[in-house]
Amino acid sequence: MAIMTATMREPKMTEPKTMESSMTRLKIAESNMTESEMADHGALWRQEWADAQKIKGPGLKGGSVFYRNIEEELDLARQTGGGLPLHLPSHTVDFSTCDVLGLGHTGALREEFLKELEANPGFPITAGGSRLCDGTNRYHDNLEREIAELVGVESALVVHSGYTANQAIWSTVPRSGDVLVYDELMHATALAGMKVSLALEQKPFRHNDVDHFVEILEDLKEKSPLIKVGKRCVIIGVESYYSMDGDICPLREMIDAAKEIFPNGNAQFIVDEAHSFGCMGPNGGLGFVKEQGLEDEVAVIMITLGKALAAAGACILSNNTIRALLINQAKVMICSVAPSFPLSAAGRAGFRVMRSEKAQKAREYLHDLTLFYLDTLTSNPIYKKANAKGLLRMPVHEDGDWHEVPITHIVPIWCKPKHAYYLSFHLVRDGINGTPIVFPVVARGEDRVRIFLHAHNTYDEVKFLVKSICSWAEEMMEIEASGDKNKLPTAARLAYALLEKNKEANNGATAIHAPL
Repeated sequence: MAIMTATMREPKMTEPKTMESSMTRLKIAESNMTESEMADHGALWRQEWADAQKIKGPGLKGGSVFYRNIEEELDLARQTGGGLPLHLPSHTVDFSTCDVLGLGHTGALREEFLKELEANPGFPITAGGSRLCDGTNRYHDNLEREIAELVGVESALVVHSGYTANQAIWSTVPRSGDVLVYDELMHATALAGMKVSLALEQKPFRHNDVDHFVEILEDLKEKSPLIKVGKRCVIIGVESYYSMDGDICPLREMIDAAKEIFPNGNAQFIVDEAHSFGCMGPNGGLGFVKEQGLEDEVAVIMITLGKALAAAGACILSNNTIRALLINQAKVMICSVAPSFPLSAAGRAGFRVMRSEKAQKAREYLHDLTLFYLDTLTSNPIYKKANAKGLLRMPVHEDGDWHEVPITHIVPIWCKPKHAYYLSFHLVRDGINGTPIVFPVVARGEDRVRIFLHAHNTYDEVKFLVKSICSWAEEMMEIEASGDKNKLPTAARLAYALLEKNKEANNGATAIHAPL
């Protein structure tokens, strides 16, 4: 399937028969609830959030300065409602998890994983050591060879997580004297690796802006003699699908431009395919680079096994030169125990299910469902009015051309400052796990609720999501029309009421203000 490309057909109103509808479960649960209980699924979520905002620094006066300093720093976020809790699952409809193809939700991965355990009855639980110190076993070797052969690369190196992979790549691959050029919206894990890279000169370019990218490369060529003559390299970092915006990298244009500016081949690309691998591409979802036919033009591809594959871990795809460099110099690998058998077996199971007919149907269904969501939301008169007022927007889809251009399943709703929390409170109250994304994760003024569509979502669930979003927008427009700048929407009032209780219990030691 080509990049969830959207030229072709009206959404099919058929849902995977193997996927139990969470809306059905919701209706069954609601039939046993009172009206007040049925209206509010967010009590636990709000309480967890409110508990995370408790001011603690003042209570440690006279105590350990070590812990007091830490709590006082955390209090800075708590004072604005930015304390982050670990939420226990309380949603009834999933529009947030990374289980994009529903391989976890439907039990398909579990079934294949149990087969893998059965096929290896003597499997070890212990990792045994690092990959260099007796931690590598025959199972690792076979798995990595299978992945490399499947994707068509020399080497596949399996690691614990996307963070581990990005840290290994970016801290190790760029050499002294090289220059890093990267999209300004590259993932924080890649940026963390760059901070300890030997390449000290690092230049971001405006997101997906090919002209600015070219401008930076041409400037480097003029100002860096060793790069100009091909003795040092430009290492270029991009993502295929950007996880916070849901847009797609213009990779082919960038590669063509880099080759023209640096004909000696010393401009090399590293592509993060965390959110595209398994969701699109040929031969069972082999990803964006493969679908574009650019695998020979990219030095390193990072894929994760915990999103479309629904397992855990990550894998670094490269040639054997990069593999040898990582094994010898990537400290995050050298100093970590090897991936355990259960993690590796889950990944192997994920690769097998990913290539199944069921997974292909899930990819096609997800594409149609995404079109349906965009059509349904943007045709709603309340959304149109809220969008015109700047309350809600989808910058990636402002042109309304999603039936003609490539799209992704990542469809965030952008809001005014603070409103991402308000919308999340509302969605959670309705049983939907909408995740607020605010500064510093995204730039100031770009608050949003990140929404992931899944192959296990139904058309009724999408309608329910749209209804929830628009009911919140309608309430916000009514509040704005009233002129009362201190009035909060209903679900947010419930959340901030808990903060007032915390304030009373804490002798007034909280100061969260939440004007519109």
